[in-house]
Amino acid sequence: MKFGAISLYVNDMETMVNFYKYVMGLNINWDGSGFTAVEMEGQIHHFILCKREIFENSIPEVSNWNKGINGNMEICFDVPKYSDVDIEFERVIKAGAKPVYKPTTESFGMRVCYVADPEGNLIEICSGNDDTNY
Repeated sequence: MKFGAISLYVNDMETMVNFYKYVMGLNINWDGSGFTAVEMEGQIHHFILCKREIFENSIPEVSNWNKGINGNMEICFDVPKYSDVDIEFERVIKAGAKPVYKPTTESFGMRVCYVADPEGNLIEICSGNDDTNY
């Protein structure tokens, strides 16, 4: 097997498509339906947004959704340099992401921060490239 996709089941497709397209910078061509797949470069082939009610109708056993910040998983975006973590954190907060954890250089050497999308899914922005003296 090889890894194929990450899916988020969402309540408000338009809000979430706009967030991932305009705030996080993904190339999304959404047709207005309850589903969209974004082709990705690298190991992960697709990032998928699917309206929760569509998923619940196809698999009704799965309907216990997290409320607030979803700490069960995260989406991680790598940036080239430590300083880019701070720049991207400020940019996405100003664009509408919810701040969760400010940019910090961790004891294991990476610079990381966390924000949440409009429905509370965790997004990590990180870099392992120490380009400055934080």
